[in-house]
Amino acid sequence: MGNSALKAHLETSQKTGVFQLTGKGLTEFPEELQKLTGNLRTVDLSNNKIEVLPAFIGGFQQLKSLTISGNKLTSLPNDIGKLKKLETLILNGNQLNQLPSSVGQLKSLRTLSLSGNHFKEFPGGLGTLRQLDVLDLSRNKIQVVPAEVAALQAIEINLNQNQISTLSPEVSHAPRLKVLRLEENCLEISSIPLSILSDSQVSLLSVEGNLFEVKKLRDLEGYDKYMERFTATKKKFA
Repeated sequence: MGNSALKAHLETSQKTGVFQLTGKGLTEFPEELQKLTGNLRTVDLSNNKIEVLPAFIGGFQQLKSLTISGNKLTSLPNDIGKLKKLETLILNGNQLNQLPSSVGQLKSLRTLSLSGNHFKEFPGGLGTLRQLDVLDLSRNKIQVVPAEVAALQAIEINLNQNQISTLSPEVSHAPRLKVLRLEENCLEISSIPLSILSDSQVSLLSVEGNLFEVKKLRDLEGYDKYMERFTATKKKFA
């Protein structure tokens, strides 16, 4: 990609606050973007070959949406935690296996999407994200959903297509969790904590493609309470 094309993009971005450059084979985050730290609100660099997110990313104080899906990121810089206005962080299809603890400082974050990475463990330290609505960890290699998930504010957690065989009963204490997606994992019927059915906010529990027939859920204690929530939610959106 020529300098003149990049320059044209930068000039447009200066006016619109949006920088979008997808599928151009970029191997690094464009350094020239530093000139726009004051007014960029949206950056989308999906489907490139970027391996490193530079520390200067922390300078984009107006940034509300950052999408770097389909790249080659293996880690994130600590400075990402400085993006106090960031509401959407989409990093699907990279090679991440952990997050820096500074991600817990993204106090405006509503959507965190990490589908199709290399996570083997559920990322910690996300309980401080008080605005978090959606956490997508589908298509990773996570085996355990730990007790600390109870601290998350998320309304929806997507864990489809992992290797989950253990689900902590504490998940039922997550205060706002309405949608829990666990399709295509390694769960036995005995691994489903009854408290999720009888004593949680969850009104959509998706468990197709595990090691039991979904209709077996009906035999579990608390299923009727779960169905009450499920039906009430369905009526609301009908």
